[in-house]
Amino acid sequence: MNKNAIVQLSVTLGLLVASSDALANTITQNTSWTIDQSASTTKYRVVAYGDSIFAGYNGSLSSVDRRAAPMVQGEYLSNAWGTDVEVIRRTKSGAKADDIYNNKIIAERSYMQAANTRVVSFEMCGNDFLQARDAFASQSGTCSYSALDTALANCTKYQELAMQAINQYATSAKKKQIMNIYYPGYDADNALSSCTDGTGKQVNKQNAMFPRLVRSNWRACNFAAQYGFDCIDAFANFMGADYDTNGDGKIDSDGLKWVAGESEDAYVTRITNTLRSTIRDSNTHFVNSSTSYDYILSDNTHPTYSGSTISVGIFGGTGSGTGAPAYSAASGSKNSIWNLYGHERAGWAHALLNPLSP
Repeated sequence: MNKNAIVQLSVTLGLLVASSDALANTITQNTSWTIDQSASTTKYRVVAYGDSIFAGYNGSLSSVDRRAAPMVQGEYLSNAWGTDVEVIRRTKSGAKADDIYNNKIIAERSYMQAANTRVVSFEMCGNDFLQARDAFASQSGTCSYSALDTALANCTKYQELAMQAINQYATSAKKKQIMNIYYPGYDADNALSSCTDGTGKQVNKQNAMFPRLVRSNWRACNFAAQYGFDCIDAFANFMGADYDTNGDGKIDSDGLKWVAGESEDAYVTRITNTLRSTIRDSNTHFVNSSTSYDYILSDNTHPTYSGSTISVGIFGGTGSGTGAPAYSAASGSKNSIWNLYGHERAGWAHALLNPLSP
């Protein structure tokens, strides 16, 4: 390799890993992994579209988490049905909602059109909000909320379009699911901005970001109800403890969940005001009053995971493989690590709503 090529490679790699909050550039990280049941010759398919969360991004350009949420869900399905399950992840780390919709869900719709597809899931919007947060935090002078408002508008638009497209193309799927977004960096954002409001006062960055993210989550679940999708509430599962911390008679992670029939404004008030004292940064997810687990990697963005990784090549690409289930718990039950890692928790939350039969 000549000197100029080496320099260009170094620049490219530097740009791709420049931001710890949201990838400044996108990188394709696709995987296909078959969970193999030794007694079965029948194979069904789970297809997942999304960004770095479903990709299983862990800071590496060349490998991703094997047990990302879609893989965990697929393992529960495979155990419940006693069949092989092929988990297809068509993902682009760093991608915003429009990119996932246009270049994954639409451009790569053939993966969900396969006759053996039984579950299609997607997630988006994390990078829209993370990049908008970075733009807000970098301001000086009078604060502008336009980037945050644009993130909410674009997220709303493409969540609905994605559901319409999946309903059109995934004709053999028994379950279609959207996962909403947790709030990475919740504690870190509880700080004053460099910009000021109309009175000359600095703004709490968490207060600027949080209501818009919450509105996006309500809309994700409300669209799901309209279009026949399950809404997987990652926010509630990641941000609320698994016991009752405020004495209201509800486990916190249940109390934070979206409720059918609740208005958007009522939901926003409940999450950002009424129950705000129960919200915890996902770095300390309490499973009881004395035990917590870290659901977020050291980048303060991506979920923690268990086990090995899958190689996808140095510039991103597609990785594949086959293996027996690592855990034996079936759909509706819990494997032994269901609440120890972020991806395990998200995969279990999906699996709670798995089809009972193929």
